[in-house]
Amino acid sequence: MLQILLLLQTIFSTAYINSLLSTYGYLGLFGMMALEGASLPIPSEVIVPIAGYLAAKGVFNFYIAALAILAGNMVGVVIDYVIGYFIGKDVVYKHLHLFHINKEKIDAFDSWFNRNGGFAVFVSRMIPVLRGLISFPAGFARMPFKKFFLYSLVGSAIWDILLMLFGYYLLSSNNLYIAMSAVAFLALILYIIYRIAVKKTRK
Repeated sequence: MLQILLLLQTIFSTAYINSLLSTYGYLGLFGMMALEGASLPIPSEVIVPIAGYLAAKGVFNFYIAALAILAGNMVGVVIDYVIGYFIGKDVVYKHLHLFHINKEKIDAFDSWFNRNGGFAVFVSRMIPVLRGLISFPAGFARMPFKKFFLYSLVGSAIWDILLMLFGYYLLSSNNLYIAMSAVAFLALILYIIYRIAVKKTRK
């Protein structure tokens, strides 16, 4: 299983994602975001800015690409929610390796969800790496689907649009210094958000 995960991470490198999106267009964008939403190790932090960049270069229509991203994302998060809702915690815990997730992370998010409910779902959609994990606790707790979907939709839309705009305006810059500085800044911000989120969920 580890070999498969490493292969996925290699396949979905920046260069490959760029090539894949240029070849398969909106369908490729939808498919990758569905996998990312379902907790597979495919980075929206790379996919979405590249989509924004391609929109700036005329390969994509910005609005259609944004809809494909959001639709794919929502399909993925609903899959995890349904798994948590109908299969339950015990069975999911036995197969966490399939999602490249450890039990401690799920327990932390489960506790955080129990304390914050819908707000936890909303905020988690904007936290790198941990975005997909909150779907499982929401399913375990049998959170009403409409409420789960609405909080997920709004949080995911904000996250996706911000990353799209980043790629559209900054990555497409003809100034190499601006583009590289933007990438470094985004990486730093995402890391800080991730570290803060991890500390909050473990309290």
